[in-house]
Amino acid sequence: MKLPVYSSTIRRKEMDAVLTCMVAEKIGPGEMNQKLVQLVRETFTVEGATAFRSASIALQYALTALDLPKGSGIIISALAPDWHYLAVKALGFEPVIVDVDPATALMTPQGVEAAIARGGRLIVVHETLGYLPDMTALLAFNIPVIEDISASAGAILAEKKAGQYGVFSILGLEERDLLTAGGGAVLLAPARREAIVLKKLTDEAPSTDILPDINSALAYVQLKELPRNTELRKDIHTLFTNSLMQGRHKTITQQGEGIPSVYSFPVILSSGLKEVKQYVSRKEIEIEPAFSGSVAARLGDALENAINAKSLLMRCVLFPLYPRLGNGNAAKIAKILATLP
Repeated sequence: MKLPVYSSTIRRKEMDAVLTCMVAEKIGPGEMNQKLVQLVRETFTVEGATAFRSASIALQYALTALDLPKGSGIIISALAPDWHYLAVKALGFEPVIVDVDPATALMTPQGVEAAIARGGRLIVVHETLGYLPDMTALLAFNIPVIEDISASAGAILAEKKAGQYGVFSILGLEERDLLTAGGGAVLLAPARREAIVLKKLTDEAPSTDILPDINSALAYVQLKELPRNTELRKDIHTLFTNSLMQGRHKTITQQGEGIPSVYSFPVILSSGLKEVKQYVSRKEIEIEPAFSGSVAARLGDALENAINAKSLLMRCVLFPLYPRLGNGNAAKIAKILATLP
């Protein structure tokens, strides 16, 4: 059986928490939801938070709290997950898509500046694959910033945690996010002013918008285990990076004084994907395009002026990297990375 690209960090602790909710017949929004929210506030050092049933719902509440007029342009990355594009359109706003830096896969200040000239009035910063862009430069444009920290939870840039830069931040809890609850998202409000507005909106929200306890319990234990899992990921990442340096392919590195979350192990290929995929498959390892679920992938040829994003869509792949990989499998993948064709 091939090693899959993704594997959740769900262990016995997480399952015990879920089973406790089921036995107590407390699976709707309740006590565990509030415990998760409190832990998020403590972990990310923010004033307020609410756990919703989806990232799209979280974005809706953030835009409502900011009172952004319908039809306003919202700047998103061409390599952001396609739900960014779909949610912005569904909520009555206009996506303004920007290309990315070819080395980091992140939006750039230059791209954002051009997007503002095209009508962008708010930036949704997708911290792609756990890396943070030049947040100081993005904030200098003096328009609202919402961070998507679904892949970057635990990352640090200039001694500031991911999730503390924007007026709001979205922590996704979907299957392939860094933390998973089987679905949902937490909306973080770093500052007191936005936290007060979010609390008012949450108090008036229907229960169908709020994350149920059964999902909250799973997310709660995963968040408690984040420091431990992050250290395991870092050790594997260092091993993989050193191995890849022996060949001709590249990975992505955090720019500036920062530490990424180690969401995965991306490789930007210097040769054809087909050849690399065949080689890796013979070694019983799965890889997959890093941005197959991105805005660029969804829009295809309809997306203009995104040369770098389209190139990375074709050339950047993910190798397995997760805590339960184990030393033997990690060593096996490291050897493959050093000998990629």
